[in-house]
Amino acid sequence: MKRGYSSFLLFVLISFAILIPAVFIPQAWAQVDHIVIAAGTDEDHALQAISNEQDPQKRLAMYEDFVQKFSSNPAAVAYGNWQISQAYQTAGDLQKALDYGDKALAGSPHNLDIVVSQANVAQQAKNNAKLMDYAAKGGEICASIAKEPKPEGMSDEDFARKLAEDKESSKSSCDFLETSALNVISSENDAKTRMAYIERFNAAFPDSKYQETIGSLALDALSEMKDNARLVAYGEKTLAANPKSLPALLLMANFYSEDTKPGSAAKAITYSQKAIEVANADAPDADKGRKVSAGVAHDTIGWAYLKQEKSGAAIPELKAAATLLKGQDDQQYARALYGLGFACAKENRLAEAREVLTEAVKIPGPLQAMSQDLLNKVNGTRAKGK
Repeated sequence: MKRGYSSFLLFVLISFAILIPAVFIPQAWAQVDHIVIAAGTDEDHALQAISNEQDPQKRLAMYEDFVQKFSSNPAAVAYGNWQISQAYQTAGDLQKALDYGDKALAGSPHNLDIVVSQANVAQQAKNNAKLMDYAAKGGEICASIAKEPKPEGMSDEDFARKLAEDKESSKSSCDFLETSALNVISSENDAKTRMAYIERFNAAFPDSKYQETIGSLALDALSEMKDNARLVAYGEKTLAANPKSLPALLLMANFYSEDTKPGSAAKAITYSQKAIEVANADAPDADKGRKVSAGVAHDTIGWAYLKQEKSGAAIPELKAAATLLKGQDDQQYARALYGLGFACAKENRLAEAREVLTEAVKIPGPLQAMSQDLLNKVNGTRAKGK
């Protein structure tokens, strides 16, 4: 199955806001790093002098001197490198921005603010590999917030409130990183790379709100890779977690419809029937996606019956598919029409076969020539009075 087969199932939200805090609050017990420059120290005085400098080039040079002067202070070095990174980002030198940001991250490896800053630079540089690195790292940091140890002497109530505050303060950053990772995955055309990204995403964001979309992308990638064992395993895992996952139901149905092993056609029918039930295309609120999903499922059942030499049973399924797919998805509609024409011809319902095949040949695409060839055969059979 090609990637486009299930493209109508992928509903991806590609919008987000970036917030990079400029103030760092000390949290001695948190697993998330926060850079703290104590007030009144030499480092603090040096930073005040830098902030008073209006010339960007001079300010950059001062930050570089700052890093060298306070090289024995890891927090100062990390902060200085981060500021240099942001200066290069502003100047448009995104590679240097990434390089200095990585130095800052090395000095403060669990700093969510720096990770978000680096992800922003990678996104601007259109460097998806790096963006995925930062998103995955950030996801791990976000997950660590819930695992913070309770400080000695703090009450359970105060600790619970503190955790809630930490989660809320990091929410926009964590949401940005999660959405950024999803965007990288959905825009990746190489199935093998896409699947590698998905595995990293699942590890970094195990409770993601995008699990349905990620599951669909994973199944699609495994289908492209023709990794049938992983496809079936992932599909079953997805359906175990969410029995009403339309992408999983349809892709499993499609897999079994193309499989030649005994019993596969029956499995394709079972998955398709469940997809039809979940899609509920007759409901007043059914949108295009649900109607197309139901149409594809009916079409899969029809073709499964054809493979079982049950053309009579295939006809109502393919008719239902054609009704749902007309005006929604031309290629799926053409497939349903061709199958319906074939089934009608097998049942010697030649007038019906001619009618649907005449409609099918009007649709440009890979089935157009096949539909015309079958129509010619049907017309030839009628001419001979058979």
